[in-house]
Amino acid sequence: MKIDDLNKEQREAVLQTEGPLLILAGAGSGKTRVLTTKIAYLIEEIGISPYNILAITFTNKAAREMSDRLYKMIGDKAKLAQVSTFHSFGVRILRENYEYLGYDKNFVIMDSDDSLAVIKRILKENDMDPKEFNPNAIRNKISSCKNEMMGPNDYEKYAISDFDKVVLLVYRKYEDTLKKNNSIDFDDLLILPIKLFREHPSVLQSYQERFQYVLIDEYQDTNEAQYILSKMISAKYKNICCVGDVDQSIYSFRGANYRNILNFEKDYKDTAIIKLEQNYRSTTNILDAANDVIKNNKERKEKNLWSNKGTGEKITYYRAFNGIDEAQYVTREIKKLINNGIEYENIAILYRTNAQSHVMEEELLKNSIPYRIVGGIGFYSRKEIKDVLAYLRLIYNSKDNISLLRVINTPKRGIGNKTISNLIEKSNEQGVSIYDAISSGKELEFKNLIERFKEYSNSLTLTELVDKILDETGIKKEYEDDNTLESDIRLEYLEELKTVTRTFEERDGIVSLEDFLLEVSLVSDVNEYKDDKNRVSLMTVHSVKGLEFDYVFIIGLEEGIFPHMNSLMMENELEEERRLCYVAITRAKEKLYIVNARTRMMFGHDSANLPSRFINEINRDLLDGAVSEIEHKEEKINIEDKFYKEEANYSVGDFVYHEVFGQGKVLSISGSLIEIAFKHPHGIRKLMKNHKSLSKV
Repeated sequence: MKIDDLNKEQREAVLQTEGPLLILAGAGSGKTRVLTTKIAYLIEEIGISPYNILAITFTNKAAREMSDRLYKMIGDKAKLAQVSTFHSFGVRILRENYEYLGYDKNFVIMDSDDSLAVIKRILKENDMDPKEFNPNAIRNKISSCKNEMMGPNDYEKYAISDFDKVVLLVYRKYEDTLKKNNSIDFDDLLILPIKLFREHPSVLQSYQERFQYVLIDEYQDTNEAQYILSKMISAKYKNICCVGDVDQSIYSFRGANYRNILNFEKDYKDTAIIKLEQNYRSTTNILDAANDVIKNNKERKEKNLWSNKGTGEKITYYRAFNGIDEAQYVTREIKKLINNGIEYENIAILYRTNAQSHVMEEELLKNSIPYRIVGGIGFYSRKEIKDVLAYLRLIYNSKDNISLLRVINTPKRGIGNKTISNLIEKSNEQGVSIYDAISSGKELEFKNLIERFKEYSNSLTLTELVDKILDETGIKKEYEDDNTLESDIRLEYLEELKTVTRTFEERDGIVSLEDFLLEVSLVSDVNEYKDDKNRVSLMTVHSVKGLEFDYVFIIGLEEGIFPHMNSLMMENELEEERRLCYVAITRAKEKLYIVNARTRMMFGHDSANLPSRFINEINRDLLDGAVSEIEHKEEKINIEDKFYKEEANYSVGDFVYHEVFGQGKVLSISGSLIEIAFKHPHGIRKLMKNHKSLSKV
């Protein structure tokens, strides 16, 4: 443990051990190093038992990284500290106290697809059309309610519209279904521990006494449930250290509330605040651009990133003619980088929405540039993998009706919908699981198959058990007989599943089916791309959080795309878009390119978009204009030509002219936005007042 290697602010953060501490850690400021050093310092220097330390972060990857670093610093003592995600911590609490909440020991954790299957079945059983009442929308609403600590009875007072009433009905039946199946969903991993603590104060006191030192990473991303759980655990000793950066809060769509970090000082009196502003990742030009953008947000804590890495190259701004020109420009620049010895894996292309990627992909393919899409279909989301996992869950817990219904006729074994409906009705009448209601027919053959697998599980390894499932269920044969490219790919993924089980066995020795299903349930909703091949990375800005690359291209920086059209009328949503831009900029270590297009095809329609306001917020001295080859310019263009002119004064009713949309009339004005009605086919558009393409008539 080398505290002397830390900078002044990092050392202060490590040495401040008692009472509430808020560490405002800017992008690339070494917060993980500070956290792990702080834990090691508590154990080695202060003499705190690792058993009394709880460290929470948001992803399994981050938790593993923190655990690995801690182990290198203090050895086996690191294993005694609780370092995990919020959800893993919730699992631990529930495993240790399941009986207080009325669950059996072998409760099952459902993933999002399982939850969706339950909701679809409830709609069907209640004669509700899924085309009218979208199952995904209902699932998301239920999830939002749970994360806001709102049960069905609480939600009832808000159920006014027809959709709300359907959600309420489904919510009640959904909760009943989970309880009958001895199942919980991902949201319950946070909700149920809070319920437990509220109903059994002595249980809460035991955890407060155990975890006397609480450290929470990425505090700006906490939702209501995580916020409450954190406060409850730390309420007695108040030795809570929260690390975060409101400027990187980009997950409001998941329920994250950035105000939790803004209100930390109100929640904990005598809070010490330490800012980590030295960035170890990026050049000064990149950081200055990030600071220029984010300072326009009102709801934030003042912070200014700086670096010792030198000024670095200017940021290249390229305004393309159209979306194809944009992709061709990025491809040309990547080729230049490769010719200069840069590896593909050190290059990333970022965009606001997945819909922007296909033109870029086509251009990369044409030029034989290898790439990977980060955030695509995850391994555990593939049908064939979910089928085998459903068999494993059913072997472990025969009360799991969700898993049973997924695989009772997968592969097809002649058990039709009518038989399944009769089984469900029988199980409801008898008050037992569907599995226990099976007594005859082909479904009994299925039950006998599962019983055989249960016997296997007592003597075989996980990998051997998976092999038995693939062979004896007929899954493997079905794909082999199909003999198509898609089936071959599915077979490859099934083989990869055995690689996963072997990895578990080699890493942890002999592991139980329970342990395997537990860990899989915690990662099945997280797509962590694993590929050691040298490729350019393509991803949304949301997906790039926590990553860094030497060379970064941000494409589609246009009004209506980035910032997104849905954010333009709401100040808080626009501020989140600006935080997204800040995150995107600070991913670049050596060189940043910002790119947009005058026109592009989106969702089957041509559109003309103004440059993003975020570009206009960057000091011109940091930018270098590139030439659009389509326009056949031979000299470097004037960077000012790409930006907005001084803001004009408009009034409702004024007639205006736009270089692309033609003549229009001002309908309304809101801040820097102006709503204008143009002639067909352009219609009503919201534009920036001060763009050079717009003028009064």
